[in-house]
Amino acid sequence: MRNGIPNLSALQAFEASARLGSFSRAAEELSLTHSAVYRQVASLEARLGVELFTRVRRRIVLTDHGAEYAGRIRHHLDQIEKDTFGLVSRTGMGRSIHIAVVPTLATTWLIPRLARFQEAQPDITVSLSVRTLPFQFKDQPFDGALYHGDGIWPGTQGALLFPERELVPVCAPHLAAGLAEEGGAARATERGAAPLPGLMHLHLASRPDAWRQWYTANNHVYGPQAAGGPRYELFTMVMAAVQAGLGVGLMPRFLAQPALDAGTLVMPVPQSLAVSQGYYFGYPQRSERSGALRVFEDWLRAQA
Repeated sequence: MRNGIPNLSALQAFEASARLGSFSRAAEELSLTHSAVYRQVASLEARLGVELFTRVRRRIVLTDHGAEYAGRIRHHLDQIEKDTFGLVSRTGMGRSIHIAVVPTLATTWLIPRLARFQEAQPDITVSLSVRTLPFQFKDQPFDGALYHGDGIWPGTQGALLFPERELVPVCAPHLAAGLAEEGGAARATERGAAPLPGLMHLHLASRPDAWRQWYTANNHVYGPQAAGGPRYELFTMVMAAVQAGLGVGLMPRFLAQPALDAGTLVMPVPQSLAVSQGYYFGYPQRSERSGALRVFEDWLRAQA
């Protein structure tokens, strides 16, 4: 008997309340009543002798100790879930792996190809979760990660799947037609001239300097008109905004190429921005890869 371990239900109630910032929302997620979640958290605080939340009217805010404990408990609950899922998969459905992915690459490149993998490896279940920032595998319940970056993460091993190569400006055809009528395309070849006059520039939040770099690389002045456009969190959002005619966006060519080939998007000017980053697959350096992870990595390299 492990007397030092609190009740699992209390830990789940605390983690959900910390993550959602509300006892009511935690109760809804856990299919419990508000009072049941409150009692679980209060009993946990009493057992630990530590205040995990400060309560201000109807709001709850994690204390410093509570925030640290919540992160650790979340990691362990994720690991329990992963281990349980892995056991069930191995005994009932076969092998399983859990991969962290950047969202746009997952939805536009990986998931459309996964049916081929399932046909070839029906006993391997591939679960995906979104992570947009680098992380340490020891703190996350993942077997591997498919990410965008400058190289292999420290403490990991893996391989470059493919380089990004270049970002290209794309917009809806009617916006490019209007630009051509105003002579914008011709001015794009003039040193220092505004190459995309009147077009709203759409920015990716994780690459805030991309448009500035494009302007500099192509000898244009980066002014307020280019800098003042809206920011979007994901490339899929930028793509949707471009297709809706909201403005011009900088997209990786490999993501934009199908729409360019179909004519639903066009490049209003021919200049691109060369980039050195690429898409990598990595996994912990010191842990032995499972057979399923080795098979998945081999398949990824073949696809890339």
